[in-house]
Amino acid sequence: MLWIGIDVGGTFTDGVAYDDRTRTFAYAKAPSTPGAPTQGVLAALDLLGGDMAQVARFCHGVTIGTNAILEKKGAEVWMLVTQGFRDVLEIGRTNRPVLYDLRTLKTPPLVPRLRTLEVAERLMFDGSVRTPLDPDQVRAVLTRVPTGPDVALAVCFLHAYANPAHEQAVKHLAQATHPGWFVCASEEVSPQFREVERFNTTVLNAYIGPLMARYLDALREGLAGKGYRRDVFIMTSNGGVATAEQAKRLPVGTVLSGPAGGVAASVHLGKLRGIPNLITCDMGGTSTDVCLIEGLRIPVTNEQRIGAYANRTPQIEINAVGAGGGSIAWLDDGDILKVGPQSAGADPGPACYGRGGTEPTVTDANLVLKRLAGGGKLAGKIDMDPALAEQAVARLGARVGLDARAMADGIIRIAVANMVSAIKQISISNGYDPRDFVLLPYGGAGPMHAAAIADELEMARILVPVGPGNFAAFGSLISDLRRDHARTRTGILTDGGYPAVDALFQEIEAKAGQDLLDEGVAPDRIVLKRSAGMRYLGQSWELLVELPETIASIPDMEAAFAEVHDRRFGHRSGGAVEIVNYRVTALGVVDKPELPPWTGGGDAAQALAGARGVWFDGRSHDTPIYRRERLAAGVTLEGPAIIDESGSTTLLPPKWSLAVLDHGDLLLEKSL
Repeated sequence: MLWIGIDVGGTFTDGVAYDDRTRTFAYAKAPSTPGAPTQGVLAALDLLGGDMAQVARFCHGVTIGTNAILEKKGAEVWMLVTQGFRDVLEIGRTNRPVLYDLRTLKTPPLVPRLRTLEVAERLMFDGSVRTPLDPDQVRAVLTRVPTGPDVALAVCFLHAYANPAHEQAVKHLAQATHPGWFVCASEEVSPQFREVERFNTTVLNAYIGPLMARYLDALREGLAGKGYRRDVFIMTSNGGVATAEQAKRLPVGTVLSGPAGGVAASVHLGKLRGIPNLITCDMGGTSTDVCLIEGLRIPVTNEQRIGAYANRTPQIEINAVGAGGGSIAWLDDGDILKVGPQSAGADPGPACYGRGGTEPTVTDANLVLKRLAGGGKLAGKIDMDPALAEQAVARLGARVGLDARAMADGIIRIAVANMVSAIKQISISNGYDPRDFVLLPYGGAGPMHAAAIADELEMARILVPVGPGNFAAFGSLISDLRRDHARTRTGILTDGGYPAVDALFQEIEAKAGQDLLDEGVAPDRIVLKRSAGMRYLGQSWELLVELPETIASIPDMEAAFAEVHDRRFGHRSGGAVEIVNYRVTALGVVDKPELPPWTGGGDAAQALAGARGVWFDGRSHDTPIYRRERLAAGVTLEGPAIIDESGSTTLLPPKWSLAVLDHGDLLLEKSL
């Protein structure tokens, strides 16, 4: 049987197929088709080949919801709120993102005030009913909402996290009176306190709901046309996968779907290679996503944003920066060189594509410095014209008196600085020293810039996986089903004692386990993990604390929290500890592909494909070019060198060495 993973990026759609009989992998890249993303997915499947009727598992990382939010192309959302709370999203928080800019305007909510309707109901913080729900009044309010395929309804009542009854009743009424609507309630999307964030997350879910439903239906139809008859799985932001039906119901859980696959694959690779601490660097055509992995644990947070909007669904703690192969280089009003965040994307793409793009990009700069082969094909598909790249880079350089090579070098340095800054935010800013980690680059452009990033951060080792250009797609193959459950109940830990805490966790675990059983997961494949949102009494915001099975008392929980607090803020207190949220992660463990030993290739001479002058630090170096698939395990190389493969290029600068490991991974180390 075949297992297939697909990841849709801004420039390319990547595919991986694993044959469990031969234990072999096949890789494919097809240009992304933003206007009709299903076409890019089906094109990647055609390149992979194989009989879709023999596919046992199909998993897909999507960017549909993310793009719709960022481009403001979602549904027309109407919102029902508790009477008197119509302006929760309008008022929002009093935070000032740009502290000293008096002209800064607050981003308008996705639901304007005119589409926010009040319902006469009221729950108290403990879930008790102060004002009962009147179904007749709800029906009258619903008549004010228009019908149509692009209309969605978000139900957001005060304190619904403590008692979901009113929201559930309104949702059922809306679905009964308007069967075609996309309707969601905050109690199912984000059952946690803090109304602004809960309402925002629910509105985001409604905003992309109709679009995601249409896309997933079209995808299923396209796959069925190729003979695929099994479930479609979607990569989710928390590092797991969900069924297509679950993704249609809670699409906001997929907004980091693509980057999540790469992090999941990195954790898997770290386990196999015995490397517990990794910093990932996924550099594609549009952006770079970085993530810090400590102790082979996927870092999950509930405090992220998508664009200007709060998203409180569990997500991998990924930091994204607009520095990809297609990121455009430009000069600001003071003639200061900038790179990104705007990107040439897949169409027209970098200037070297010859598809109408005229602005220089990171890819064009690498072509000018001959780190990419002039006249070659990017990912084996797209012709690259070095003359067009040089014209675009030289045109920008002429504005500040630099030739094409000096400007290209500057473009790369700025792009690298942007990525280094992103890594510092997730490491140094949180109390971690990046020198204690191994850099794991992937994506089409990650291995090309990894050594420059590592030099800036003084990281001594880099691990380049097999098939780095398709690594995120591989991640979807090895990801478990994952459901995250949360319940808000605030109290001082010592007040109720550990039995009360444990009883509430067991209640949540019972529901979490049953949900997976209902989806057909075998009992011996279910794994439940506890965590909690905790803070010192008097603090406003909590920290997420993992609670392994070894924790069995209140002092154990307090010690676990103190350790997390000390790592984050550099100190701990002897004050009372408050628990805010109880969280349970339910995993449905799936079989993982077996990574075969690297058996192909020969020595360095057999892998040599040629040589060319490549620019490093302002000088041209005669640099050998090797084909990765021809390098046998155990081969070592000294920089400068370039290792080419379909879908990616690894750059080995001077003062770096490389070794091919037993399973084909490349280990780069800084020479002393």
